[in-house]
Amino acid sequence: MALEKDFFRQVMGRFATGVTVVTAKSPKGVAGLTVNTFCSVSLNPPLILVCVDLNSQTLPYIRESGAYAVNMLTVEQEHLSRCFATPSLERYERFCGAEYTEAVTGSPIIVGVLAFVDARVVAEYAGGDHAIFLGEVVAMGTEGQVAFANEQDVQHAPILLAQSNGETITVDKPPLAYYRGQYRHLTNDYTKPSLAVAYNEEFERR
Repeated sequence: MALEKDFFRQVMGRFATGVTVVTAKSPKGVAGLTVNTFCSVSLNPPLILVCVDLNSQTLPYIRESGAYAVNMLTVEQEHLSRCFATPSLERYERFCGAEYTEAVTGSPIIVGVLAFVDARVVAEYAGGDHAIFLGEVVAMGTEGQVAFANEQDVQHAPILLAQSNGETITVDKPPLAYYRGQYRHLTNDYTKPSLAVAYNEEFERR
């Protein structure tokens, strides 16, 4: 019995995720798309992956540039998530009106995001109706701090962080979440360290 596409989406929708905009730059310009199929893969070397629909207008930009950036959105950037998920002139010709800068690869880093990861593609895999891009991290940032894999790229840090309206990376704003086909906002009413954090803290006290 074949699995129904709609039911597959419903099941996968039970897995709550953050929301990102994956961006890339090619000789044709800049492009981006909303993605929640993003995850870290390895710490050594630092690797991430994203999955991109084969029909996406952003796909050739990633392939041509050999790089992409993952922009993690805050609750205040839901409009960007909606725009980069919708085929429109605003998205394709005006980059959804998003202000951006660059880290290392030239991929756009959207101003005001919660965090970003800039990566170079090291492998592309077929994944059904999606392409899976494995990327090696060359720069990343959050809460006003930026780190680079290559020391010579540190020169980009002042440019990346210097903005007329403050720092590029947002401090203390909650992430935009997605669950069961709807945008969600996290609450601060309940917070608890993970088992790994609690274990490490207890181990250090001994």
